[in-house]
Amino acid sequence: MARRTDWPDPESGPPSLSRAEKGEPPPQDPAERARAICLRLLTGTPRTRKQLADALHKREIPPEVAEEVLSRFEDVGLINDAAFADAWVESRHHGRGLARRALARELRTKGVDSALIDEAVGQLDPEQEEETARELVARRLRSTRGLDRDRRLRRLAGMLARKGYPEGTALRVVKRALEEEGEEMDDLEGGGF
Repeated sequence: MARRTDWPDPESGPPSLSRAEKGEPPPQDPAERARAICLRLLTGTPRTRKQLADALHKREIPPEVAEEVLSRFEDVGLINDAAFADAWVESRHHGRGLARRALARELRTKGVDSALIDEAVGQLDPEQEEETARELVARRLRSTRGLDRDRRLRRLAGMLARKGYPEGTALRVVKRALEEEGEEMDDLEGGGF
């Protein structure tokens, strides 16, 4: 095999090519980059305005350009924090059994406005929330059999607390489930776990 002699140093490989020689487009202006970043992020899953703003900031898009692009995306409906919050509450309540408090916390971390959070979690009916808590306890009840009553109560109520259920609701639901299973609950106080 013949050795190339037009390279300056045989050990270094071919000389670096310019962008045009490589067939790459010239660097984009910040607005084009911002639009491309937002569209790519929105392709996989819905995002909040704050999530997109954070992504643009991380990629060093100038703030005024980011604001302009995000506002335009909002105008055309590609960004809708209210719809995002509604869908998030619906999905995470039914899919993971999360209560209002946990859902509100998650939405806050995603940058959703407090008024939109209140509206979205307000759609959860307290009876529906308690029914979901009962379903969660029923699924976990079998795995606690063989443990003493107090330990079962703490584990099940703790599981509900981690999912954002208030202490009173958690204790009421767990006590009812244990009573239905034949556990004596009369001597338990209404206090914490």
